[in-house]
Amino acid sequence: MSKHYELVSFRTPDELASAAATAWLDEIERANRVTASHDVALSGGRITQKFLGAVVEQSKARKISLGQVNFFWADERCVPSTDAQSNFKVVNDGLFVPLKISADKIHRLRGEDGPEAGAKQAEKEIRSVVGANSEGQPVLDLIFLGLGEDGHVASLAPDEAETMMSDAAVYRGVHDFAKPPPERITIGYQTIAAARQVWMLASGTGKEQAFRDSLAPEGKTPFARVLRLRRGTRIFTDIAV
Repeated sequence: MSKHYELVSFRTPDELASAAATAWLDEIERANRVTASHDVALSGGRITQKFLGAVVEQSKARKISLGQVNFFWADERCVPSTDAQSNFKVVNDGLFVPLKISADKIHRLRGEDGPEAGAKQAEKEIRSVVGANSEGQPVLDLIFLGLGEDGHVASLAPDEAETMMSDAAVYRGVHDFAKPPPERITIGYQTIAAARQVWMLASGTGKEQAFRDSLAPEGKTPFARVLRLRRGTRIFTDIAV
């Protein structure tokens, strides 16, 4: 393990999804034992669907309740919550409905309200649930990130200035994201940095170069920036390095 990250490699997306589900349920089980809440932010992406399926299957087999988990999101597209592009819809269909998650534990990003209004409401809601650190950042127990072909994480774009790494906004609006839809809401770098744990699920073809660039000491992708801001980020991947 480097000082920046722990790399865990798998042969297939299914193996990655299963291992990540097992590890997350272990975290939830620990929180349940001490009757603590577990505050998590989820991301979209193709691997997320496999991951959620594995969580549902394993949680039922292990009889682990997700009733004390507060669900947030790392980013959202500015589309209705029923749209196929909605990150909320992916989680709702793949996890909330099968496990009958209580609505009061679901703190979705309201993409349909637009970037700025949605970001403002999201920050207000997360602050009402999650405690903050000395810098005023909410401290999530765990943030899941996915990796884009260009090295983006959440909806943090590669062409943003490095100064955005120090922006204190918990959530902010995005208007010209390169990959459609262009209008989005994203969690900020400083909130990612403040989380107790960050797990990257890096999977899929076409991401090899972005993945290598992100792990390089002088990497400039959004994921590389996250790695520089933190210690001990855990990377689950089926991408050969």
